[in-house]
Amino acid sequence: MATTTTTPSSAPGASRGGARVRVQKFGTFLSNMIMPNIGAIIAWGLITAFFIDVGWTPNDKISLMVEPMIFYLLPLMIAYTGGRIVYDTRGGVVGATATVGVIVATYFPEFVGEQGGSPMFLGAMIMGPLAAYLMKRADALWDGKIRPGFEMLVDNFSAGILAGLMAIVGMFALAPVLRQIIAWLGDAVSFLVDNGLLPLTSLFIEPAKVMFLNNAINHGVLTPLGIDEAAETGKSVLFLLEANPGPGLGLLLAYSVFGRGIAKASAPGAAIIQFFGGIHEVYFPFVLMKPKMILATIAGGMTGIFLFVLFDIGLRAPAAPGSIFAVYAQTPGGDFLGVTIGVFGAAAVSFVVAALLLKTDRSADGDLAAATSQMESMKGKESIASSTLAGGSAGEIHKIVFACDAGMGSSAMGASVLRKKIQQAGHGDVSVTNKSIANLQDEWDLVVTHQDLTERARQRTGSAVHVSVDNFMGSPRYDEIVELVDRANGAGAGAAPAAEATGGGATDVLALDSIVLSGRATGRDEAIDEAGRLLLTAGAVEQSYLEAMHERERSVSTHMGNLLAIPHGTNEAKSAIRRTAISFVRYDQPVDWNGKPAEFVIGIAGAGDDHLALLSRIAEVFTDAEQVARLRAATSPADVQAVLEGVRA
Repeated sequence: MATTTTTPSSAPGASRGGARVRVQKFGTFLSNMIMPNIGAIIAWGLITAFFIDVGWTPNDKISLMVEPMIFYLLPLMIAYTGGRIVYDTRGGVVGATATVGVIVATYFPEFVGEQGGSPMFLGAMIMGPLAAYLMKRADALWDGKIRPGFEMLVDNFSAGILAGLMAIVGMFALAPVLRQIIAWLGDAVSFLVDNGLLPLTSLFIEPAKVMFLNNAINHGVLTPLGIDEAAETGKSVLFLLEANPGPGLGLLLAYSVFGRGIAKASAPGAAIIQFFGGIHEVYFPFVLMKPKMILATIAGGMTGIFLFVLFDIGLRAPAAPGSIFAVYAQTPGGDFLGVTIGVFGAAAVSFVVAALLLKTDRSADGDLAAATSQMESMKGKESIASSTLAGGSAGEIHKIVFACDAGMGSSAMGASVLRKKIQQAGHGDVSVTNKSIANLQDEWDLVVTHQDLTERARQRTGSAVHVSVDNFMGSPRYDEIVELVDRANGAGAGAAPAAEATGGGATDVLALDSIVLSGRATGRDEAIDEAGRLLLTAGAVEQSYLEAMHERERSVSTHMGNLLAIPHGTNEAKSAIRRTAISFVRYDQPVDWNGKPAEFVIGIAGAGDDHLALLSRIAEVFTDAEQVARLRAATSPADVQAVLEGVRA
C-alpha cells in the first residue's frame, strides 16, 4: 500500500499554526506591557470619574492630576514595562526616556497645534521595547572589550546617549507617523459607529478570544484608541468590545441547562468564575469542544455592542479583568442602566443561540478535558481555573461521600449505585459512603448531593469537588464521576469482583407485615402516610416520625428515579426511631410524586447502619430492569422479600 508523506513546511495546518502562534506571542507581549499597569489606569479612571468638573465630586485641585497621568505617567510606565521585558531594568530606563520624545511631539501645541494632543500609548508600546532592544544589541557589541575600571562609565554614557538619540528620533520620525495612524484608526472607528457597523467587530473579536489572539487586538488597538477617546470625551465604547462578560455568560448558562456530561456539570461553576471573576478563558474549552458554539458568542457580542452604541455607552478606562465588577467600576454615573442592558442583552442572545445549537446537536458529546488541553496548548500554559472545572487539574480522588439531609435513605441508595460503578471501573482504593450534611467535615475529595442541597454541603466542604444530581438512582452524573476519577487517579485495573449478598438480618428490617402489594394512595402525601403507618404498626417509629417524613419531603424530594421513592424522616427526627425498619408499598397505578411517577414506595427508618445492606440491594434491584419486572410480578410479600434478598450486592 502506498503511503504519502508531507513535509512540515508544506503542511497547511502547520503554516496556519505557526502564524497563529506568532500572533499569539505578539499579543501576549503587548498584554504584558499593559496588564501590569492596569492598576494605574484604573486609578486614573477613578480620579477622572470623581474629581473633574463633570464628575461625581468635582475638585479643582485633585483634577489637576488627570492630564499629567494620562499624557505622561501612564505612557512612561508602559514604555518602561516594555523595555524591561526586553532588557531588564536597563532596557526599561532607556525605553521610558526615549518615549518622552514621542509624548512631547503628540502633546505640545508646537507640534499638534491648538486642537490638542493624544495620549501616546501606542508610541510607548513601540518606542519602549525598540529602544531597549537597540540598547541590548549595542551592549553586545562591546561586551568583553572594555578596559577594567571603565565599565560604569561606558554603561551610563551609552545608555544616556542612546536614550537621548531615540527620544529625538521619536519626536521627529515616529511621532508624525503615529499621529497619522491614530487618525486613520480613529476615522475607521467613527465610520463603523456612524454606519452601525461596529457590532461586526465581534466576527473577529470573539473567535480571536478563543484562539488567544485577542491581546493583539485588545491591547494593540482597542486599549490605546479607547484611552485616547476617553481622554477626549470621558468614556469609550472600545473598552467594552472585548471585555463584555455577557456572551460567555450566556454560553455557559446554556450548557448548564441543555448540555450533557462533564460539560453540564462544570458549566455553572465556570459561569461564576467568568462573570464575577472576569476569567473569560474558562468558557473557551466549551467552544473548542463544539466549535459551532462560537456562533453564540458572536451573536451575543454583536448584540452587546449594538446596545452599547444605541445607548451611547462607554467606560472611563479598561475593565481588567473582564468581570462585571470591573465593568461597573469603570462605568460613568449615567451609563449604568445602558451597560446593564448591553451586558445582559448579550448574555440573553448568546444563551438563546447556544441553547438552540445544543438542543439540535446530534453529534457525540465532546471531551471537555481534551478541549481544555487544546486550549492550554494554544495558550502555552496551564489554565488552572478551566482545568479544575474540567477535572483536568484535580487532585486524586479517594474519598467520595453522598450527603443528604438525614443520611439514612437517599444518600445511601445513591452511594450504593456509584460504589458499584467505581468498583467495576477497577478503583478499589476509592471509598464511597453516605452521611447527613450536618455531620460533614471538610475531609472529602468529592461530594455528591441533591441539587437542592449542594450549597449547604459547600459550606461544610469547601475544598471538595461538588456534583449535584436530581436522580439518585439513575443519574448520568455517576458515569461522569467515574470518568473524573479515571482522569484524576489513572484508569482502574479492571472490574472488581462483586460481593455476595449475605442477606443476614434482612427479614428483621423488612418484615412480611410491612410489605403491601396494592397500595391505596393516589397522591404523594397519602403514599408517605401509607408507608409511614407500616413503620408505625411494626413498632419501629413513634407517631412524630410520620410528620418528619412529610417535613423531609417538603425540603428535598425523596423520589429516586426509576419509579422509586424512599420517604424518610429528617435528621432531627432520628430520636423518634425505636429500631431500624423498612416498609414496601407497590401501586398498580403510579403515584404522582412532584410530577414524577412512583410505582414503588419504600419507607425508611434507620436508627443505625442495619438498613444499609438492604438499601444497597434495593439500589441494585432498581437499576436492573429484570429485577424491577420481578417486583412488579410478585404475588406475595415473600416474593418481594426474595427479590430484595436474592440480589448480588
